[in-house]
Amino acid sequence: MKFITQFGIILAISFIGEILNRTIPLPIPASIYGMTILFTALCTGVIKLSAVKETGKLLITMMPLMFIPPAVGLIESWDVMQEFIIAIIVISVISTVLVMAATGHITQFIMKHKGKEEKR
Repeated sequence: MKFITQFGIILAISFIGEILNRTIPLPIPASIYGMTILFTALCTGVIKLSAVKETGKLLITMMPLMFIPPAVGLIESWDVMQEFIIAIIVISVISTVLVMAATGHITQFIMKHKGKEEKR
C-alpha cells in the first residue's frame, strides 16, 4: 500500500506538470515542470522525503529498462543515420564535454560557497 500511495504522489505531481505544460505557452517539457514542483515541495518540506523515497528508489532501479525502446529505435533508423554519423559523434562529444565542464564548475562553486557558510 505504501508504494501505491508514493506512486500516486509522484503521478499527481506529474499530472500537474502536464497541466502546466498545456497552459503555459513556453517550450518546457511537462516532465521538467513536474520535477521542479517535486524538488521545490521536497526542499520546502511540503512533501517529506519519506513520502516518496521507496518508490523513487524503485523507479531509479528500473530506469535502464526505459532506454531499451529508444535504443531499438536508433538501431532501426541506422540507414538514415549512417550519412550523418560523423556529425552525430562530433555533437555528442562536444555536448558531453560541455556538460561535464559546466557540472564541474557548478559543483566547485557550490562547494566553495558551502565552505564559506560553514565557517560562519
